[in-house]
Amino acid sequence: MKLNRLLPLGLLAGFFAAGPAHAQDKAPDFASYPGKEGPGKGHKIVFLAGDEEYRSEEALPMLAKILSQRHGFDCSVLFSLNAKGEIAPNEGGSLSHPEALDSAEVIIMSLRFRNWSDETMKRFDAAYLRGVPMVAMRTSTHAFNIGKDKTFARYSYNAPAPWQGGFGKQVLGETWVNHWARHKVEATNGIIEKSAATLPLFNGVASIFGKTDVYEAAPPADATILVRGQVLKTLEPGSGVADYRKKAKGVEQGINDPMMPVVWTREIENPAKKTNRILTTTMGSADDLQSEGLRRLVVNGVFWGLKMDIPAKANVDYVDPYEPLMYGFDGYRVGLTPADHALGKKLPAAPTAAELKKTAPKEKK
Repeated sequence: MKLNRLLPLGLLAGFFAAGPAHAQDKAPDFASYPGKEGPGKGHKIVFLAGDEEYRSEEALPMLAKILSQRHGFDCSVLFSLNAKGEIAPNEGGSLSHPEALDSAEVIIMSLRFRNWSDETMKRFDAAYLRGVPMVAMRTSTHAFNIGKDKTFARYSYNAPAPWQGGFGKQVLGETWVNHWARHKVEATNGIIEKSAATLPLFNGVASIFGKTDVYEAAPPADATILVRGQVLKTLEPGSGVADYRKKAKGVEQGINDPMMPVVWTREIENPAKKTNRILTTTMGSADDLQSEGLRRLVVNGVFWGLKMDIPAKANVDYVDPYEPLMYGFDGYRVGLTPADHALGKKLPAAPTAAELKKTAPKEKK
């Protein structure tokens, strides 16, 4: 019996246009936050969450909610997902809905050792070559670890010349070097450079603090250093300043003399002769972003990247409750999907010990 004898022509066309029911019901693989009224109305920000340690999958939706609901930007957050559509930071080859990069006007990224497909990398590379401004946080200095035989191997953190140090060194201004302070032991107090304190980027920024440690970093001469990282004795903000010596590139110095840069900007011409405005910070874990000053600096960085007037004191109040997990491997909340980051939702409690076992990566790097 033929189908066109059972259904009128109009219904038959609708049947094929609609497709299978499960295709219509498929949950979105990214989080979308249309902008409310505000200075960012009509501008598109794409957030790239993909690291195994610093909870970017929690931090970036929080920032996207602020930028969309407080400032009017249209925001999309892309994640690393597993085969079940769950957020899985250890899936280094995954980036959901990379098509969003095609219309990105700003990229905010928190990535670590990603090995995306050529198709996804083409979209990212195209955005870079369009001159899209970028705000890059923490492990984004070593965002990519792509096989040497792959098309975009030059993006890898350890790439050789002529793109020595890959995307991190060539675009952001630094690649992975070392933990300068003691990891998970010594926190960071952000000290704003005197020469930068009056810049509009610091409008409303009173203080910056984070529980992540200072990275060793030496941005190029064309970078403008904005903030240096004062190493503290413990993870508590009032614990006092660390005072011991260690070697940087073979030369011994005080741990805070000089202090390492933790925030800088660059304006660089890319191979397509377009200029990218870059704001890089080696701070930026999900718990670092509980610092109002750091959140405001990131928000201000978006306005700076787009050459828009920076608010005198941007509203960076949380839109939904924000209780991020402490950074560390294998401790992310399991079983969540992008829909769990919708407006009006609060994330569930921290994972149990049994759940933690499920998140353990097959191999760490």
